[in-house]
Amino acid sequence: MNELNTLLFTAFFIGIVHTFIGVDHYLPFVVLSKSNKWSIKKTLLIVFICGLGHVLSSVVLGFVGIGLSSSLSILVGIEDVRGTLATYFIIVFGLCYTIYALRKLYLNKPHTHIIDGQEIMHDHHESRSVEDHVHKNNNVLWGLFILFVLGPCEPLIPLLMYPTATLNLSALISVTLVFSLSTITMMLGLTLLGVKGLDFIKIKSLEKYGETLAGLAITLCGVLMITMGI
Repeated sequence: MNELNTLLFTAFFIGIVHTFIGVDHYLPFVVLSKSNKWSIKKTLLIVFICGLGHVLSSVVLGFVGIGLSSSLSILVGIEDVRGTLATYFIIVFGLCYTIYALRKLYLNKPHTHIIDGQEIMHDHHESRSVEDHVHKNNNVLWGLFILFVLGPCEPLIPLLMYPTATLNLSALISVTLVFSLSTITMMLGLTLLGVKGLDFIKIKSLEKYGETLAGLAITLCGVLMITMGI
């Protein structure tokens, strides 16, 4: 019982800390929520779905590996590959979003025409239907979901699932649930804090660059994952 209690506390602690340190667990949601003007309810629902996909991908791999008596090194290797893919995916995702935002800025850039000797200024208006807007939002949501399904919970299998598997199935399920719930809850909490925090930063001159800044922030997040291992 003492060993199980220790593992449960460790699962809770690791879930909290690894989510807090990994800015990719909440920063993309914060900047995309603000740039797309999502409601808090919609933002947290998206975080929950992505968080669920994030933990379940590693949980399923862990249970399959344990069930097949696969070596820990094989599963860790698979998680490493998934982590690398997720890192490059977030960079590509951020760059694509940045390019989209810059193109949108260019198309809406004010310009002048000379008509009958008079200089008239107006905006380029990108023709966007409701279907275009929905398609863009769907691409963003699918991109986020794929990113988090690809991204592994690195400490789950080697530090929690394999050690707990030596006890019993009930203990394994309990430890996995505690880690999963603490991870998702922390993702929700940090995203909410980030969105609320940005409400206090309102610089009118930067509002039109919101989507561009969001794309750059996501790209930087991926770069930091490579260079600093966060």
